Amino acid sequence: MPSLSFRDATLADIATMIQLSHAGDARGKDTPPLDPTSLDDPRYRAAFDEIASDPAHRLIVAERHGEVVGTLQISFIPGLPNFGMKRGLLENVHIRADQRGSGLGSEMVQWAVDRCREACCGVVQLTSNKVRLDAHRFYEKLGFTKSHEGFKLRL
Repeated sequence: MPSLSFRDATLADIATMIQLSHAGDARGKDTPPLDPTSLDDPRYRAAFDEIASDPAHRLIVAERHGEVVGTLQISFIPGLPNFGMKRGLLENVHIRADQRGSGLGSEMVQWAVDRCREACCGVVQLTSNKVRLDAHRFYEKLGFTKSHEGFKLRL
């Protein structure tokens, strides 16, 4: 049985979280290599500080045997529709490539869903790049359904 422990990320986790995110880049083999010198870019620290200072957001790392193997961000979003129903938003969900297929990703997402339930969210939502078909099957297996078409406007 998979066994993960979860904790809020610390500054020392930034490089690992960036590496996990980069490894899950939707471009796959066409993803440019991650420049290790970029891991010290102060913009990562600024983003980390902003997220960590807001109680509506959590940066999480999942550990197995003391080693970080997964990461995700949970955001709790209040809203007016559905009588003020709060939404849980999962972002940047990544499990280390050599751990995929082991059940750890399912355990990590279920843990996040449980945190959303504890925060009185009425729905948990996420987006996944259209080309990540394996990720889509993974989320559907966990009970997520395709319900909306997403749009982005790069600024």
